[in-house]
Amino acid sequence: MEYKSKQLDHVQLAAPKGCEEDARAFYGELLGFMEVEKPPVLKKKGGVWFRNGTIHLHIGVEEPFFPAKKAHPAFLIENVEGLKAHLRGNRVEVIEDGNLPGANRFYATDPFGNRLEFLEWVE
Repeated sequence: MEYKSKQLDHVQLAAPKGCEEDARAFYGELLGFMEVEKPPVLKKKGGVWFRNGTIHLHIGVEEPFFPAKKAHPAFLIENVEGLKAHLRGNRVEVIEDGNLPGANRFYATDPFGNRLEFLEWVE
């Protein structure tokens, strides 16, 4: 069987039951993602979907919930220093990481403890 991957469709992160308002505050208000209406058949499962440009992010309810501490999405950012300052100004802990040559990057966690990477390639 031959197939061809076209692009990544979405990333899903897990969160505990009742996570929706915290997800909207963090991903929507703080990071600027727009909420996307979930199909009616999936709404009853909880969670919330977001989009920012071509990035689609789904927050899904998982019980029991365990945050992803190592596995993570990496978001390519313009003005990563601005985002870093914005997050710090909103009391989000930023973990600096200079280990990737050619990249300015840092890590943060969402309100549920999931690891997130933000990076900008530098010349």
